[in-house]
This record gives sequence, C-alpha cells and structure tokens, in this order.
Amino acid sequence: MRHGEVHNPDGVLYGRQPGYHLSELGRKMADRVAEHLADRDIRYVVASPLERAQETAAPVAAAHGLKVATDGRLIEAENKFEGKTFGVGDGALRKPANWKYLTNPFRPSWGEPYVEQVVRMMAALGAARDAARGHEAVCVSHQLPIWIVRSFAEHRRLWHDPRKRQCTLASLTTFTFRGDEIVSVGYSEPALDLVPAHLRAGAKPVPGAGKAFGA
Repeated sequence: MRHGEVHNPDGVLYGRQPGYHLSELGRKMADRVAEHLADRDIRYVVASPLERAQETAAPVAAAHGLKVATDGRLIEAENKFEGKTFGVGDGALRKPANWKYLTNPFRPSWGEPYVEQVVRMMAALGAARDAARGHEAVCVSHQLPIWIVRSFAEHRRLWHDPRKRQCTLASLTTFTFRGDEIVSVGYSEPALDLVPAHLRAGAKPVPGAGKAFGA
C-alpha cells in the first residue's frame, strides 16, 4: 500500500525527511482502505519508519487487532533533490550545481539506484510473506520503491517516466506468492474518489498544486 496524502503546503520533495504527516484527506484515505480490507485475512501489518507510512498503516492494523511493525527496508528512495521544490516552473534544475545529478537516468544518478531498491523491497516483501505465511500481510511504503519492485516482478525495465507510474495515493499493489515465488501482481485504488485529479496515476503536474513525484 502507498501512504495517503501528506500535508505539504510548500510542495517540496520531502523524501526521507521527518515531520511530514498525513493531511486530513490522507487520513480519510487510510480509513477508506482499512474499511476496504476489513474482511481480508490479514495477520501482519508493517510500514516504512516515516510518519506518513506509519499513520497510513494504523487504521488497517487496528481493524484487525494488530500492531504496526516497522521495516526500514520499506522507506522512501533516497533523492539528491530532497527538501527542494521540484515541479513545473521550479528553479532546482536551473542551478548548475544540480546538473551533475542528471547525468544518468538509468541508474538513476540523482538518487538511490533502482537495483538497490529492488533488493531491499524484495527482502521486505519476503519478510512480510514469512510473517503471515498462509494468510495476508499489508506493507505500507512509498511510490517509487513500490513501482520499482512491481516493475521487477513483472519483468519490466526499471528506468521509466515518473509521470507514468501506476501507484496513486493509498493504492494497493498486490503480490501473490506460491511458496516463496511471486506468481501474480495486482493493482487497485479503493480510495480513488478521494484522490485529487492532479495526484492520480499518470496525471500531468499542475503548477502550484504541490505535486512531488516519488513521495
């Protein structure tokens, strides 16, 4: 599960920075997904250590009488532009000091390598699978790591256009295991009606809307 909407009035790419919590709308998204999953056979709920992920996981865990576990491997991807505004008309890319981070989009050069994200996310999925073996687990993480591990599981290239990630706020990307192997991947958006149009999967950035890719 990707976390819900974050209170981010300055529209920064907050990345791994602490202090970014769910907005009121984000809490409604988390509650909606908890309702959607209420009848599922969930035995384990785990989240990234960042506040927005922990807060998203809380109602899901509560609905099943569970505590939220924490796994640092589910954390957001590291990004050199963390803490900066990064959108249409933004000045971050105008500064020559930042150009060195844009030399290799395939790795990528501006942040945590995609391959490293795959390794840690697959390890986190494996741990959750083992904790709930024979049942279901919910892992709350962030857009980019979720998209990258899905791309790996579906045998697609890891480099991509960020605008085309299918990983809307509060969406569910489902990995089904047979034994220790992933046999299918699914995707659903139980809180889609609560997600502003400019924050939906594939939406184009809107000036002043505060969209931060990879959040």
